[in-house]
Amino acid sequence: MPNIKLNQKLKRVELQKFELDNEIVFNYFDKLPAAERDDKLVRALYIGVLALMEDRLSSFLSKTSNELGTELESLKMIFEMKKELFYKSTIKGSLAEDDIANFLNDYFKSKRMADKALLTGNAAGALPRNKTGDIICEVNGSPDLKIAIECKFDKSVKLGDIEGKDLFIRKTDTAWSQLIESNANRNSKVSIIVFDISLVDNSILKFNEHVGFIPEIGFIAIIDSQKGDYTNLVIAYMLARDIAINAKTLDLDKDILSILVTRILKDIGEIKAIKALVERNIDTNREILKQIEKSMLLMDFNQKYLSQFLQTGTLTKKDLLDFYVGEDVKDQYKLIEKEINEL
Repeated sequence: MPNIKLNQKLKRVELQKFELDNEIVFNYFDKLPAAERDDKLVRALYIGVLALMEDRLSSFLSKTSNELGTELESLKMIFEMKKELFYKSTIKGSLAEDDIANFLNDYFKSKRMADKALLTGNAAGALPRNKTGDIICEVNGSPDLKIAIECKFDKSVKLGDIEGKDLFIRKTDTAWSQLIESNANRNSKVSIIVFDISLVDNSILKFNEHVGFIPEIGFIAIIDSQKGDYTNLVIAYMLARDIAINAKTLDLDKDILSILVTRILKDIGEIKAIKALVERNIDTNREILKQIEKSMLLMDFNQKYLSQFLQTGTLTKKDLLDFYVGEDVKDQYKLIEKEINEL
C-alpha cells in the first residue's frame, strides 16, 4: 500500500504511517521538543517540495546523487533555496492573492455561502489609477454589498495609526492607509488587510498577533501561508461580513460596536491560546494518561491474584511467577499505549 494518498476532494496530501532510516533526519528531530516535531516535519516536507520545484536544482541533484541525504551542505542549499522561492513566489506577486481568493471561495463553498471572492487584478477602482483592494468579496453574491481585501505581505508596511501620522513626510503605505484606500477605491462596506506572519512589521504584531479591529477603518488579519493556516482571515471575514450586512439597515453605535468586536476578538484569542497550550502539552498529557492506564491495569491485575489467593488460600508456583513477571498486563498495556499514541 503506498505511503502517500491524494485527497482530490479536499486538495490534500495524506501520509500513511512510515519510517525513515536517516541519521541526519533523526539527529535533527531528536534535538527538538516533542511538541514541535509534527510542525517541523510539515515545514521540512514543504521546503523539500519547493526545492524540487526549482529547475536549477536538477543539476545539483545529478551531481550529488546518493550523497544528497548525507551532505550537510545540501541541506543548507535547500534551506536557502526554500527562502528564495518563498519570497519570490508564495509571498510576492499575484500568487498570494490567488491563494487567498481560492481559499475564500473554497471556504464559501464548504459553508454553502453565496459569497464570491473576485480578484481585481490590474483594474483600477473608483480612485484614478488606484489598484488598492486586491480582492473584492461580494456578500451573498451582491455587487452592491462588498468587502475589500488588500494583501500586503511586506515587512516595511507599518501600522500607521492616526496618532503617529506625520503629514509632512513622504507618503508610505501603512495598514491604516491601505484599509481606508481599499474602502474608498472599491466602494466596499468593510475592508480587511492581510499580512503573513513571516513578513509583518513589529508595530502590527504589537497591535495584534492574530486579528485586529480598528473602528471605522477595518480589520487586520495575520495568516501563516507556509502552514496553510488562514484561520485569522476567516475570523476577520465573518466579523466584517456581519458588519457589512447590518450596516445597510442599522445606524450602528460605533463605540458599542468597538466594545463588542474587541471582546469577541479577545475571547477568540484566549481560545487560540488555550489550544496552543494544549498542543504544546499534548505529549505530557499522553504520558499522564499512560500512567493512569498503567495504574488501572495494575489494580485489576493485583485484584485478580488477591481474589484468587483469598479463595484458595495459596498461589501455585506458576501463578506466583505470572504475578511476578506480569506478562498479561504488559501485553494489555501495549495495546492501550498504541491507542494513546494515536490520539
